Amino acid sequence: MKKLMIMGAGTYQVPLIRAAKAMGIYTIAVSIPGKYPGFAYADEVLHINTVDSEAVLQAARERNIDGICTAGTDVAVMTIGRVNDALGLSGISYEAARLACDKVLMKRCYEENGVRTAKYRKVYFNEDVNQKIEGLEYPLIVKIVDSSGSRGITRVDRPSQLQGAIRNAQAFTHKDYYIVEEFIVGREFGAQAFVMDGEVQFILPHGDYIFHGSTGVPAGHFAPYALTQVQLEDCRETTRKALQAMKLDNCACNCDFIMRDGKTYVLEVGGRSGATCLAELVSIYYGYDYYQKIIEVALGQKPEFPTDQHVPNASKLLMSDKDGEIIALANRNPKNDPNVYEVVFDYTVGDQVKKFHVGPNRIGHVITKGKTLTEATAALNRALEKIEIEVV
Repeated sequence: MKKLMIMGAGTYQVPLIRAAKAMGIYTIAVSIPGKYPGFAYADEVLHINTVDSEAVLQAARERNIDGICTAGTDVAVMTIGRVNDALGLSGISYEAARLACDKVLMKRCYEENGVRTAKYRKVYFNEDVNQKIEGLEYPLIVKIVDSSGSRGITRVDRPSQLQGAIRNAQAFTHKDYYIVEEFIVGREFGAQAFVMDGEVQFILPHGDYIFHGSTGVPAGHFAPYALTQVQLEDCRETTRKALQAMKLDNCACNCDFIMRDGKTYVLEVGGRSGATCLAELVSIYYGYDYYQKIIEVALGQKPEFPTDQHVPNASKLLMSDKDGEIIALANRNPKNDPNVYEVVFDYTVGDQVKKFHVGPNRIGHVITKGKTLTEATAALNRALEKIEIEVV
């Protein structure tokens, strides 16, 4: 029986663990202790911090694993790269993982390889930020370099907002520096992609439903995303250049873009599948289990990635507008609705939840599909109306 080490046991790793189990694979979930749902599905649980690459590598050697992967989070990607290199496994390399997990290194890589991106500055917390960002034009984005999920990111429209944004960044980072970049005014969208043996298997642009707080936070997605043929070709070419520059291979890629004047600008690319129902978006759109493909490549297999089927779909996170306790939670959608693909609750009545600010504050999600995107989004709106959530 093949052994697969899955980094993390949270909401976005559960489908990965379940897919591996359905494939007859022995699953080892690695995570710090906590109330993580993936623990209930895995064959074995290791309470190791996923950023502790030495401890994870030792455990991987002891168990003679056949592969290692994750979904929906950047936290463990560098550890995955380290283990892949040390054990000769299929998947992202440590070099590529470093570029994908440090936004300064990523930006520098883009500049050196002619990848279209926003102007930026690397700033240490003990430096004079105003001096360092001379030449950049407001509005700006202040962000940490070592995390995903929209933590530590703030839009800054005027100089008086800078210090608050820097304090927010410092609260979420383990680094002594951060990044300030120009905010590109345009249409924000994203793409999911996969690279295997140096060849891009697919690039699937998708639209984003944005929750507007201190900065825009993805709260759902949809596909297909409307691009002209010229815009689509530019998006694909820009994506290929970014993936090649970052040396990403044998891994899923989560891409964040801005479209300005018909041109795609790369905000960042992660070396793993996207969160917020994005792996499901790929599965529905192309008609195969994307989690299974991720697992197969991690195990050194060479699956096909057919792209001839296109099923429109849409998703949104369920959230609360305040901190508190859930006193009512119900899904009143009929079980036989062919357009409702999935309704998931992460919590139950009596649980404490937080006001939505970033992706991990989610209460659950709803995913719908249709013959057209209009049909899928209409089904999403109907389904959301039949979800009851009450927090006090």
